[in-house]
Amino acid sequence: MKQSNIQPMQPCHVPQVAAMENACFSDPWPEAVLASELENPLSLWLVATEGETVLGYVGAQSVIDEADMMNLAVKEAARRQGIAEQLVTALCTHLAANGIKHLLLEVRVSNSPALFLYEKLGFTPIGRRPNYYFHPKEDALILRKEL
Repeated sequence: MKQSNIQPMQPCHVPQVAAMENACFSDPWPEAVLASELENPLSLWLVATEGETVLGYVGAQSVIDEADMMNLAVKEAARRQGIAEQLVTALCTHLAANGIKHLLLEVRVSNSPALFLYEKLGFTPIGRRPNYYFHPKEDALILRKEL
């Protein structure tokens, strides 16, 4: 497993994160929205970097003692090196240290690599959201992890 430098996302990371959003998702978050997340006290965004290059990122929003993982992506050239696992693990550690007890997320039912990772990290399915995703239309599985 490649060890990455995991750190809170800073304004200098936002353009690379936005480019990754566009490369990885059919309905990407705009750069301005990602930048505004840095000002949101309920949000936590982490990046995995190598030098000045962002290899991956994860973001979550918390309310009371529960968090919802919003986005997770790793650059195509950096995949299958354990970066996503490191990001989610670091996110869970940060959230738990701040009193969060549960982490929820939605994932496409067809996203086998993500489902494998989340199962490995202790997430369990708790429901399904029909037609949650667009482009293409697809159901989401709702997963939960106790922190």
